[in-house]
Amino acid sequence: MDFKKYIQIVENYPKEGIRFKDITTLMQDGPAYKAAINEMADFARDKQVDVVVGPEARGFVVGCPIAYALETGFVPVRKAGKLPREVISVDYGLEYGKDSLTIHKDAIKKGQRVLIADDLLATGGTIEATINMVEQLGAKS
Repeated sequence: MDFKKYIQIVENYPKEGIRFKDITTLMQDGPAYKAAINEMADFARDKQVDVVVGPEARGFVVGCPIAYALETGFVPVRKAGKLPREVISVDYGLEYGKDSLTIHKDAIKKGQRVLIADDLLATGGTIEATINMVEQLGAKS
């Protein structure tokens, strides 16, 4: 399936010069959303993933159904102050600013194989911060 035809490009959002890829239109189409999730789960299945990690918020929309399809757990990565127990934190750069991400210290066991799922890659700051935290916890990303 050509998923590009289900994704809207929004020019100059959230600021001038950025071409934002809006996946909500893909998610609104049940068969396309299901096909996208199944394709990502099929890719991950060969990797023998122990747990899926997804950064807030659209990583939840992608990561949770992949974890469900793989019959693994899902670990949320949240912005600072959103997780209730002890966390580790990493600062990172966004395409339009800076922020911090956190993960529970006990969410991943040493040696687990982790799949990180998110909706898009812009500057790479979010994925880099997530990889950093996953590796600090001793997992393989």
